[in-house]
Amino acid sequence: MSDKKIVLLLEDNVQILDLNRRMLEEEGLMVLTAKTIAEARECLKIAVPDVAVLDIMLPDGSGIDFLAELRLVCDAPVLFLTAKTEQDDILKGLAVGGNDYITKPYDIDEFCMRVTGFLRLMGSRSGRDDAQPLIDISQLSKKELEVALLAAGGEKNKEIADKVFLSESRVKTCLSTIYRKLGISDKENKRDLLAQILK
Repeated sequence: MSDKKIVLLLEDNVQILDLNRRMLEEEGLMVLTAKTIAEARECLKIAVPDVAVLDIMLPDGSGIDFLAELRLVCDAPVLFLTAKTEQDDILKGLAVGGNDYITKPYDIDEFCMRVTGFLRLMGSRSGRDDAQPLIDISQLSKKELEVALLAAGGEKNKEIADKVFLSESRVKTCLSTIYRKLGISDKENKRDLLAQILK
């Protein structure tokens, strides 16, 4: 088996699957592709992925349900790539253990940056002797960084919403994504930690 990093793509749209595969292969990655959950199970018999990109609506089930199966095999970061754009869907995807969530249509360059960002973060962690978490601010999008800075500065969700032109519910969703990306758990004083990280 090659020592290239491995990405599992689970996507039933053949055009999207092929485009994402080609772009990630140009980044020097090994890509396993599956159009159904059944095919994804077969991929797991071939290799354990370093990152998984999962669609949610699939011919034989849900990518959210498949994540539970994947977690029995590995703890690879998971990026949901889906046409489901409702806040409840995003929160559910993150709540079940997804690390990131991109809605279609999407920017292919941003998609590649998210995937390779996960791999850089994992590589840096595996090379460290201590147990200190690595904070990778580059994981945040421009809008997420803007929200994070305002939250770290003590702004309330309504104040942030007014300044970044989002609804309060979208700010809440954005903050949940930010905390997950930065490894800030629910039990911690999240905004204080944001201030420490971003100072």
